[in-house]
Amino acid sequence: MAGGDPVVRMRAADAVSGCLRTGLILVVLCLLLLVIGPFLVPMPPLEDTLPPQELADEDSLFVEVGGLEVHYKLVGQGDPTLVLLHGFGASVFSWRKVMAPLAEVGTVIAFDRPAFGMTERPMPADWGEQNPYSPEAQADLTVKLLDELGVEKAVLVGHSAGGGIAVLTALRYPERVQALVLENAAVYRHGGTPGWLRPLLLTPQMRRVGPLMVRSAVRWSEAAIRTAWDDPDKITMELVSGYKKPLQADNWDRALWELVVASHPLGLETQLEEITVPVLVITGDRDRFVPTDQSRRLEAELPHAELVVIPSCGHVPHEECPQQFLRAVSGFVAGLY
Repeated sequence: MAGGDPVVRMRAADAVSGCLRTGLILVVLCLLLLVIGPFLVPMPPLEDTLPPQELADEDSLFVEVGGLEVHYKLVGQGDPTLVLLHGFGASVFSWRKVMAPLAEVGTVIAFDRPAFGMTERPMPADWGEQNPYSPEAQADLTVKLLDELGVEKAVLVGHSAGGGIAVLTALRYPERVQALVLENAAVYRHGGTPGWLRPLLLTPQMRRVGPLMVRSAVRWSEAAIRTAWDDPDKITMELVSGYKKPLQADNWDRALWELVVASHPLGLETQLEEITVPVLVITGDRDRFVPTDQSRRLEAELPHAELVVIPSCGHVPHEECPQQFLRAVSGFVAGLY
């Protein structure tokens, strides 16, 4: 029969139409789940958190810099001034073994970068045009802190992500940087949120669930610490507690999420030839986060750099191998004069 049975054709059309309707309903439900779902996720408040100043140590200092209450520590006096920039997930605490010894060669300042330690953690409604968690704002903050403390020039000592901020600061403010010490510096792997992903992270939905994702991620913090050391037997409970102490500060989860959202690739590797000051590159030979080959490449691509490789040492030489770190930095600083 030409064209087939009309009843069969009608049933087939109804089946196709039904499938399309079902598919459309599923698409709409998925979209609704994506749009509305994050707002239905319970957001339990952080418990037992405190204002950062209430968590400070006896030798802690605070200064207002550009409307931000910055936590720092200072030891020593005289020239040069060394400013210590900690890595991701760390704080002033991480420099505890080397601050006093470094003070024998000058003034030593260590401060908590925004989103870490005991520095104030403002929320989006509290800041103006510049996001304080962006890399550029952190470089600006470094120089503003020098202004507040009356320091004209400084040797910037940057570890890991702090090394990236040190390089960025030297590029933005070359007249304020006397020299650089880049320890296991994340220059080629500075990371940052890809441009295509940032619009998604800026949506109200992600801003709501982002802090919950951060809370979940910090469960792995102790594993990350163990990965950073070559010899995990050197890791004590005191050390782990010191790293986790900032998680008692108000808004730590939201601030860390804001930092993730504000981060972006900096392209520092394309600007290294503009760094004309002396640079000491330090690395542990067993770094699992920033492979030693990247530090070798960094030394080769900087115009005036020297490299020190510390054997049997991981990602944090200033903590795991402090004596070797101190010898390298003290010798480098002495060579500046």
